[in-house]
Parts: sequence; C-alpha cells; structure tokens
Amino acid sequence: MRKNCAIALSAVAALWFGVPSPAAAQFPNKPIRLVVPFAAGGGVDLMARLAAKALGEELNQTVVVENQPGAGGTVATSNVAKSEPDGYTLMFHTTSSSVINAVTFTNLKYDPLTALAPVSLVSRFPLAIFTYPDLPAKSMGEFVALLKANPGKYNYGSSGYGSIVHLGAELFKSLAQVDIKHIPYKGNAPALTDLMASRIEMIIDGVPPQVANVEAGKVRALAVTTKMRSEKLPNVPTMIESGIPGYELSFWTAIFAPAATPRPVVDLIAGKLGEAMQKPELARRMKDLGADGVGSSADELDRFWRQELGRYRRIVESSGIRLEVD
Repeated sequence: MRKNCAIALSAVAALWFGVPSPAAAQFPNKPIRLVVPFAAGGGVDLMARLAAKALGEELNQTVVVENQPGAGGTVATSNVAKSEPDGYTLMFHTTSSSVINAVTFTNLKYDPLTALAPVSLVSRFPLAIFTYPDLPAKSMGEFVALLKANPGKYNYGSSGYGSIVHLGAELFKSLAQVDIKHIPYKGNAPALTDLMASRIEMIIDGVPPQVANVEAGKVRALAVTTKMRSEKLPNVPTMIESGIPGYELSFWTAIFAPAATPRPVVDLIAGKLGEAMQKPELARRMKDLGADGVGSSADELDRFWRQELGRYRRIVESSGIRLEVD
C-alpha cells in the first residue's frame, strides 16, 4: 500500500514540479505522430513536414506527419485531444484551428481551451490586403476614402464564413469605420479569380502566395497586417503605418499536445524544436515558404495563444459571427 502511494506521489511530482517520470526519462523510444488538420500539399502541410523532420533529427526519433482534414480542423483536434497524453501524438495547430474555431464554433465536441496543451510556436507569416490594379485607390488611405464615399457599394471576398480572412476583414471594417460587403467563397482561389476579374474589390491573403501576382501587376498590395513590413514586399506599408492603429494580424502555426502530457515531455519537445529553429538551413527553408521560424517555450506559446484568443473573440463579439460544426 505504502509503495503504491509512493509511486502515485512520484508521478504527481513529475507532472507538477518537473521531476522526470520514468516514461519522460525514456522519451522518445518510438515514432511520434504529428497530426495536421488539413490536406497534404498545402503551405501548412509543408511547414509541418519541415518541423517534423527537424524535430525528429533533434530527438533522434522519427516524427511522422499524419493529415486529418475535415470540418476546419475540428476533426483532427478532437482526435488528438482523445489520444494518450504521452508525447507520442502531437497536433500541428494553426491560427484557424486553435483560435478561430475556439471563438466561432458554438457546438464543439471538446473544450478548445483545455483539450490541448501548448508546446511551441513553430512559424508565423504576414497577411496583406489586396485589390485589383485598376481600382481608383493606390494606397490604403485612398481605399478607405473610396469606401467611405461609397458605403455598401464595394465587396470583399473571403475563403469562407468565419475564416481568418473573414475576421480580418471585419476588423478592418471596424477600425477603419467603413462599409464593405462580404462575399464568402469556398477557398481563397475563387475569390482571387474574381478579384483579378474586377468582380470584387478586396481580399486578404497570405503574402507569399501573392508576391508573383503583385510583381506581375495582376493585383495590388495596399498594406500588410503585421507590425513589421514583410521581407517579400518591403515597399508595402503596414496597416498601422497606413493610418489604421491597432490593426495587427498574422497567420501562425504551433505544436500542441493532449492536455495531460507530462510537462517534462512538453519542455523537451519545445526545447528541441527551439534548437532546430536556430539552424540556418531550416530558417532558410521556412523563409522560402514565406514564414519566419520561431521555436518558443510552452509558456511563451501559452501567453501568445491566449492573447490571440482575446483578440479574435473581440472581433467575433463585435461582428456577431457564429458557426456550428456539421
């Protein structure tokens, strides 16, 4: 009886005070799954595969990427939340799957605030506001003036109702105090097609996918959404520089784990990923995808993630955006 109590107390101490448990001390002794909530081949998937390879090299163990698309990332999140909390199943979360879902969906089958534990911020990259070149507004200031002079006349497209670009546009409407109508599409690609055909006046998209279109004169970038300018579009000002104080959004990726994963395991994974992100080759490959590699501690990600939850919750509350999982 005393022996069993001692073992139990030792396990509790390992979780709460960082004392390595036997399982944590041996971690990892088998392959690790990194679940990606989107289909293979996209930008998020490519970043996940870079992170998985780098983390596997640091841990001297295979990290296998497993794509589980469906319901905007809620399927994958629910599956990971139910997984054994031993560090061998991880989630490659994004702004959309970890934050947007948490503040927009009303009927999730898991608690988005407690189901998973933050491990490490992997990458982040800027978004930008784009228009078509013939629109009589060459800057964000001129665009805002055009919208204010013509309330309700112009339209913006998004990749879908409740998406990050939808919320980003609603934040723009609120801060700039303009009236521009929302047209949701099934993805950003058809919205871009209509923008280039001058059927809508604005989209928000990632900077990397649009650099070639900007350089070819097919679209015009008015402003980037982050505090700092993008290296890919150095001549494009930020929203704050363009006279819209308080506007700051970025798309990011991060690794999360099932909530009860031992803290020593979480810290080990975060530390190894941080070491990997300091290597020039990985940093260069992330840059090629238009992202900045980060590699944070679990506590740093936790603080950042909660700030993001607060930021997007305020947008949702002011705009009334609510969704239900099918």
